[in-house]
Amino acid sequence: MTRVLRHGAVATLVATIALLIVSAAAHASVVWLCHPGMAHDPCEIPLVTTVENLGGGSHVQTTARAPESKRAVDCFYLYPTVSNQLTINATDVVDPVETSIAQWQAASFSSVCRVYAPIYRQVTASGLFGAEFIPVSLDPYAPMAIAYSDVLAAWKQYLTQDNHGRGFILIGHSQGSILLEQLIRTQIDPNPTLRRRLVGAFIEGGQVTVPTGKTTGGDFQQIPICTRRGQFGCVIAYSSYPVDPLPFSILGNETTDDDWVPFGWPQHGTSYSIACTDPGRLSGLTGQFGLTYPSQPFASGAIADGLELTAGGALPTAHTTWIEPPWRYTGSCQTINGATVFRYYPVGKSRQFGEYPPTWGSHLFDLNLGVNRLTRIAQLQAKAWLVAHKPKRR
Repeated sequence: MTRVLRHGAVATLVATIALLIVSAAAHASVVWLCHPGMAHDPCEIPLVTTVENLGGGSHVQTTARAPESKRAVDCFYLYPTVSNQLTINATDVVDPVETSIAQWQAASFSSVCRVYAPIYRQVTASGLFGAEFIPVSLDPYAPMAIAYSDVLAAWKQYLTQDNHGRGFILIGHSQGSILLEQLIRTQIDPNPTLRRRLVGAFIEGGQVTVPTGKTTGGDFQQIPICTRRGQFGCVIAYSSYPVDPLPFSILGNETTDDDWVPFGWPQHGTSYSIACTDPGRLSGLTGQFGLTYPSQPFASGAIADGLELTAGGALPTAHTTWIEPPWRYTGSCQTINGATVFRYYPVGKSRQFGEYPPTWGSHLFDLNLGVNRLTRIAQLQAKAWLVAHKPKRR
């Protein structure tokens, strides 16, 4: 994730469009991390989970998944900051960390959709601070402009070669959420045809802003945040916190949003809030939830270290593809110290997670805490979208 200074909206928009054209022209090919029909697709690993019970014992749970050709909707996924490369922008070569994050975050959604995940030249972990104050409008190769040009090229290729009028679900996290928000703002929100194809958007660990008490406005003018179960064409967004966020916490806090965004998004101010959509309410699964993740260790690097720091120790493994340790949690969307977040609490002797990075909540676990609730939301959205778009009999 990165923080870059805002600029005047009109000037930035014109400059950014020109810069992205230059960058896209210089890098026209699309590299896919996940794509239907691709061999060794990390988004298509088996969905077999060892579920360890809070009171002891365990059982194996297998999630049904139709063949790719039978899945009725698509997913377009943008991964977070994971690259270990020692440059400001990563290359377009698939690294082990990108394979790991696709398994951690996107593979579970393959029970609902065909997953498309482009490799993009993201701002690397080591490049974040070097890129922090580079104005996009002043540098044709500004780091986030380069990353977004790859995302935009992949999106356009997906639309022209793969979509064929199908409904789509958008999934992003962290830096991927920043880029996904820009894609929605510029390509989908103002386009009625694409809005009709939007099944849902999971913008996790990001900063989706709406006027306080409203569902549209702020970052998106037409697409609302989700407020009820089975609602489609809307946004699911929140950041998870295992402790009360501090007044200067990075996520969920409108007062820090000014420092976030590299695309000149409008100044929001105190009459706006960061969206938090309760996954229990939207999924109908309102009871306890766990942490579910792949058993294969995450590829070495900063993210692997951060996962252990968040978890407060080594993460358990199992002989199945996935594991859900015997830790259970409850939680809800709350506004605490000016930040609106998904605040959760351990049940009984379940492990208490920490914040990593500091003041970011359990950022790295956003898509794995209660992942069954997220996939359930996607299932309900897909079902409702398909019913609404079923051809009418004459």
